[in-house]
Amino acid sequence: MTERTRKEGRERGEEWWSTEIIEMQPGMIRLRGYPIEDLIGRVSLPAMIWLMLRGELPTEAQAELLGTALGAAVDHGPQAPSIAIARMAATCGVGINSAMASAINVLGDVHGGAGEQALGFFGDIAAATDAGRPLKGAVADRVDRFFAENGYVPGLGHRFHPIDPRAPRLLALVREAARQGTVSGRFAHIAEAVEAAVERRKCKRIPLNIDGATAVIYGELGFPPPLTRGLFVLSRSVGILAHAWEQSQRPDRNKGPLPREWLWSYQGTPERRLPETQTSQPSSANT
Repeated sequence: MTERTRKEGRERGEEWWSTEIIEMQPGMIRLRGYPIEDLIGRVSLPAMIWLMLRGELPTEAQAELLGTALGAAVDHGPQAPSIAIARMAATCGVGINSAMASAINVLGDVHGGAGEQALGFFGDIAAATDAGRPLKGAVADRVDRFFAENGYVPGLGHRFHPIDPRAPRLLALVREAARQGTVSGRFAHIAEAVEAAVERRKCKRIPLNIDGATAVIYGELGFPPPLTRGLFVLSRSVGILAHAWEQSQRPDRNKGPLPREWLWSYQGTPERRLPETQTSQPSSANT
């Protein structure tokens, strides 16, 4: 193999996983161009998340608002499937990484995806207003369409809380951030208009929930909808870690979703038996 061939092979190998995120050589690590030693101790975790995803450092106010959204959704107790799964996995004797992975793997469209859906919904309304449609008409059109197709609007209502205690506080912080010029407040206005349109349609108030409120923040900060789900996974991983660790310190083993004295409801075929059969005797053959 010639020197030129080796060089070409190495260049091809180095380009195979090309990335704009990290540069690393022996004794050197740079994230988005910043030496890691410059970032350590000077950049918060929310700011580091922003840098890794967006390529530039946020302002302190932007990082603070991002951290607020991440902190608000860390946990919702063992009645949330992801938390319950983390605890059950820990009782099966798996390591903390396996317990966390088991929990994170259920954060899909139904449990964990509502924020992404809500931001996509709000974004469609924003695009309609950009095209010249009045906000009230754009909201009404899309609310009616979403109800017709899905029977609900994402980001509103909660199966446990009449009013999700996290949402009003988050919206208040968004309004404050808008007054300070950190964000525009546009997505907050859209969410409030959606609440009002749903109330008119349903003749009752269905308030914004944590998914809708964090979708507002992520939209205000310029994150695309698919990243909203990833950010929720980061957030809920904190609660998953805490519950997995707590459960692993307890003596319970192989703990199922229900107390042992409670069994599931069986609704299948009633008891039945195999028919009586006579054991056939093998015939003897003369040789």
